[in-house]
Amino acid sequence: MVADVAGLLPMKTRRKTRIGLVAGGLGAYWPQFPQLLPQLQESTAYVVQRFESMNGEVTDAGFVSDAQEAAAAAEKLRAADCDLIVMFITTYLTSSMVLPIAQRAKTPVLVIDLQPTTAMDHAVFGTGEWLAYCGQCSIPEIGNVFRRAGIPFRSVSGWLKQESAWGRIGRWIRAADIRATLRHARHGLMGHLYPGMLDVSTDLTLLPVTFGSHVEVLEFDDLRQRVEGVSDAETQERMALARAVFTLDDSVVEEDFAWGARVSVGLDRLVDDFDLDSLAYYHRGVDGEQHERLGAGMILGASLLTARGIPASGEYELRTSVAQLVTQVAGAGGSFCEIQALDFDDMVVEMGHDGPAHLAVSSRDPLLRGLGVYHGKRGWGVSVEFDVRHGPVTLLGLGQDRDGSLSFIASEGTVVPGPLLAIGNTTSRVDFGRDPGEWVDEWSATGIGHHWSLSLGHRAADYRAAADLLGVDFRKV
Repeated sequence: MVADVAGLLPMKTRRKTRIGLVAGGLGAYWPQFPQLLPQLQESTAYVVQRFESMNGEVTDAGFVSDAQEAAAAAEKLRAADCDLIVMFITTYLTSSMVLPIAQRAKTPVLVIDLQPTTAMDHAVFGTGEWLAYCGQCSIPEIGNVFRRAGIPFRSVSGWLKQESAWGRIGRWIRAADIRATLRHARHGLMGHLYPGMLDVSTDLTLLPVTFGSHVEVLEFDDLRQRVEGVSDAETQERMALARAVFTLDDSVVEEDFAWGARVSVGLDRLVDDFDLDSLAYYHRGVDGEQHERLGAGMILGASLLTARGIPASGEYELRTSVAQLVTQVAGAGGSFCEIQALDFDDMVVEMGHDGPAHLAVSSRDPLLRGLGVYHGKRGWGVSVEFDVRHGPVTLLGLGQDRDGSLSFIASEGTVVPGPLLAIGNTTSRVDFGRDPGEWVDEWSATGIGHHWSLSLGHRAADYRAAADLLGVDFRKV
């Protein structure tokens, strides 16, 4: 299903992650051991090749042998506006060579030391051969100096072609992808707060201050104007697309379906005109007037946007749309989610939500169901329904504390089979391996808020790394 949808819904393209790379060793060794530098440069070429094979832009600042060369590399990396700088410690070098790079670039740094093979050949190695294996001896020194300088320290130690080490490096690259996206993201916020939900309120200054993101405050009239410009032919074309993506339930009213399709085309124009990376929205409305109908007609278009990598969430949930963007960039999908009920017979938490859904997490062809009423909201129309793919999942939400600071909050579980409601919601039964009531108590105590993103796979380690690069707290239940 997902592969078919991917061909119909082109993904949003974003600025590539920029990785800065610099390698180095102590230049005093080169005249003493002439074979050492060529060996280290050969290892460096392999590391550069591995990074260039990743989906990003690599700025290679070269190989440095002393503090002066390191300072020049720092300037090159600073100018490149990197999202992450990787320092490859090939042999021992002094911390005076590393610190300027971290200080001047003002970018998160990952230190890697990858010795040539799994172990030295002790019977034949001399000092020159050993020095190719002693990059690790610099790591505690660098860690100490970073701490004293107030610079977060991260490292991956291993051997050159060790895939588990490259897996750990890859985690930091995925975290850099998330940091890069949030640094440049434009989050749409349209309408007004859902009445009474105090947890949803977010200080809009926090996103640019914390992540570098921009929040574009929109009116429903911005959408209205674009929907009014949608032609009947464009509406029919969008209905045909929806029929190719969704199974239509008999409850769908043709007029409501057409309205949702028309709003969907208008939403695409809104997103394009404002260059949005995410969208959170809500409008209460009165007695079926146009703004109420616009708000009620959002679900189809918002779900299609989410499937294209532009997450949308209802109820004005800006922090949740940001969380959905994080899980999307991590390659894990991410659907708007809340607790629905607890099943103490099967020891699972039932989760889901009406409104926008991420088709990538669906276990089957998603269903469009007609709803005569949206519970707790005004309006009526079509809603998306499916059960989440069985297997490992990770919840991710953004919390906000008393001091205003944001945090990443995550929990890993497993979606298991069982009975589900057929009420136009995305639903799942999540087993956290414990009493579901106890899980709810601990989850709620984190400051998570009402909603979060449900993503595929066990991804807490990726989200923890992203929180580290972004400088926000991480909490796992």
